Amino acid sequence: MSNASQNTSQGTAQQSVKGPSGKTTIEDGVVAKVAGIAAREAKGVHALGGGAARVVGAIREALNTTDLAQGVSVEVGEKEVAVDVSVVAEYPVSLQQVADGVREAVFRAMTDLIGMDVAEINVTINDVHIPSDDDEDGTQEARVQ
Repeated sequence: MSNASQNTSQGTAQQSVKGPSGKTTIEDGVVAKVAGIAAREAKGVHALGGGAARVVGAIREALNTTDLAQGVSVEVGEKEVAVDVSVVAEYPVSLQQVADGVREAVFRAMTDLIGMDVAEINVTINDVHIPSDDDEDGTQEARVQ
């Protein structure tokens, strides 16, 4: 076989190895769920979502149907994604460190798992969880006797 025929057959083989083409669509809900999972892993995050979302989340947890996208909203374009995350932080963790940790975790998830560029990640800290709040049984001591 001549070099010319080897080059031609190699070129054909290389073209046939090429993978199938097509379009991949990732739904907004999937992107929000991945962002929610990543945000929950950040140090100092107690929960996601505002007051009403946490009430609904507590009901869902009681029914064993956790909403992993709770407290997360996303805007997904063709190449970029913007994420808004609402967080309840643990006390006494630095709130700026919590926000930075959430941004970093969500950024990694969007680039590594979703494969999109990140336009922005906005973090809103709407509450601080104090561990002693969990210990209270709802009864209060009388202030006067």
